[in-house]
Amino acid sequence: MNATLTDFSSRKPPRRAAGRLFAMTPLALALALAQPAQAQTAAAGAQAATLSPIVITGNPLGSDTLASPSTIIDGESLDLRRAGTLGETLNGLPGVSTTTYGPMVGRPVIRGMDGDRIRLLQNGVGTLDASSLSYDHAVPQDPLSTSRIEILRGPAALMYGGNAIGGVVNTIDNRIPVDPIDGVHGDVMGNYGGANKDRDGAVQLEAGNGKFALHADVFGRKTSELRIPGYARSTQQRSVDAPDDEQPRRRLPNSDGRTDGGAVGMSWTGDSGYAGLSYSGYDSDYGSVAEDSVRIKMRQERFGLAGEIRDLEGPFKSIKGNFAYTDYEHKEIDDGETGTIFKNRGYEARLEARHADIGPLQGALGLQFGSTKFSALGSEAVVPTTTTDSAALFALEEWAVNDRFKLSTGARVEYSRLSPSAGGTERFIGSEKRDFTAGSFSLGGVYKLTSIWSVAANAAYTERAPTFYELYANGPHEATGQYLVGNSGLKKERAYSSDLALRFKDGPHQGSVGVFYSHFSNYLAETNTGRFRNDDGDLVDADTDDALPEAVYTAVPADFFGIEAEGRFRVLERGGHTVDLNLSGDYTRARNSDTGEPLPRIPPLRLNAGLDYNHGPWGAGVSVTRAFAQHRKPDNDTTTTAYYSLDADAVYRFKMSGTQWQAYLRGINLTNQTIRYATSILRDVAPQGGRSVMVGLRGHF
Repeated sequence: MNATLTDFSSRKPPRRAAGRLFAMTPLALALALAQPAQAQTAAAGAQAATLSPIVITGNPLGSDTLASPSTIIDGESLDLRRAGTLGETLNGLPGVSTTTYGPMVGRPVIRGMDGDRIRLLQNGVGTLDASSLSYDHAVPQDPLSTSRIEILRGPAALMYGGNAIGGVVNTIDNRIPVDPIDGVHGDVMGNYGGANKDRDGAVQLEAGNGKFALHADVFGRKTSELRIPGYARSTQQRSVDAPDDEQPRRRLPNSDGRTDGGAVGMSWTGDSGYAGLSYSGYDSDYGSVAEDSVRIKMRQERFGLAGEIRDLEGPFKSIKGNFAYTDYEHKEIDDGETGTIFKNRGYEARLEARHADIGPLQGALGLQFGSTKFSALGSEAVVPTTTTDSAALFALEEWAVNDRFKLSTGARVEYSRLSPSAGGTERFIGSEKRDFTAGSFSLGGVYKLTSIWSVAANAAYTERAPTFYELYANGPHEATGQYLVGNSGLKKERAYSSDLALRFKDGPHQGSVGVFYSHFSNYLAETNTGRFRNDDGDLVDADTDDALPEAVYTAVPADFFGIEAEGRFRVLERGGHTVDLNLSGDYTRARNSDTGEPLPRIPPLRLNAGLDYNHGPWGAGVSVTRAFAQHRKPDNDTTTTAYYSLDADAVYRFKMSGTQWQAYLRGINLTNQTIRYATSILRDVAPQGGRSVMVGLRGHF
């Protein structure tokens, strides 16, 4: 069998709640030797999906036998999951959840890990934004502009550094075409509805003569305030609010926003490679749901270069390079006045070379380097201006011991130097330069028990250097309602990880169940101390006018462990009609291994069951998700209640005037449950949307 549970069919359920029905590889960080997930395009009158292998772009070995688990979401499955943020789009894959700060902000969380433990890439190189610094900072990538999303684990993730201990999420947009294009092709899509009256659309055009290729795309999204089932504030929050505090109902104040952008790109393509460049722009304006008067205006410009040479003679079979320069800025505006301006400018480059086979050994070597300058300017500057320089070497090797057993190993060593500058701000004076050398290593394999069953195991050691904000943060951040305090003496974060999975594939029946465990000798966590500070950093009483709860970055020993499972079973196949039963679930526990105290913002147990129907051009699905209450939380944190979510969708595929169309209808949270994610820092003031319906249309020509 394939060692990775791959994309099931052309029919996928809505993307809404935790533990979603559509779920591919759940085994984040598993070093499983597997076929990568597959992709397909739905066609009118198709009775079943046609699965074809996709080469994972993050795989330096450049084949469909990547020796680590991977997940691909594209085509119809992506259409039925697209949300306003990258995190919400992926939310519900086993082991994957999202941070949330209203409907315009969400970053992926994998196995309870977020921030700089999840590496976000765009076409193989870093996004270079500010989304990991604070939960109110959006990822400057709209799913509308994305044609494919890859989630990588195991050695392939390790090669992106300690920042990828939770996993790698790589978005692909083909803005630099990598394959020859003949003639003119394009895609158009639009959606309307949802709990925030989302109106969005995108157009993509590509043209070429078989050698020279051009790409252009534009997208836009506009939303109203989010409609919610009841009170914005939770029962426990309202119980401690002042009697005269306003208590919003039915609508989440200041949750509206807009996003737009576009790109142009070009490349030369040939039988032995390609070379090209691209330019893209992104612009958004959205409200901070923590404060009615605060809005965030964000922009990003990105210039990219990419190329690959294949079929080489000598020690290397192929060489691939990627480079991106990013200019990012966002402003936090309070009552029309700009309070803080965050900027991040820099570049990242990767060079990967696949060496010639050495007997049964296949592998690749690589070099990555980059430099960024991050600044937070204004009265509420949280961190000093900091330049971060880094360089890394990495390697991945695979060994097919026999036709039943494969081994894989990966290693990376990375040097980073952080250089802060106080810039005249008194509270940053004394911030010292730090440098780190971090190393990571992983070993794993998959053994085929039978033609149906296989077992995968993995062990890894990973080091992560502290980020500039974990080291140097010292200031109020009104958008999240916290006073952040870093620790310049932090050491490298070290983790030992392992997992074990049993998988099966028998025709249309396939699934997996796996367990995982990670031990951190010094997990760097942002925790609330229970104390309060004013804007000047002085400790004050909680009832002081400008009091903000203090959150500090500390190193604690920590354990993460849990289980993930999923399965798909064909329960009916008759006369072109098919019905599949889908089951999935995940559970993560994380604790301070010295005290036993739970770590904050860990998702609860989630279970899902659903049915998937297909007949010719028609498809439909329904699923029920049960997310349990999360009572395991630190003393200064709050709990979340359990909820059910009923979701459904319907799809019709047809062809008209030479264009392949796909019309779909999605019902989200149809029972109008109040949903509060345990992974949200604003769980007590900003729930998810209520009952909603969205219609969409996509065309390809």
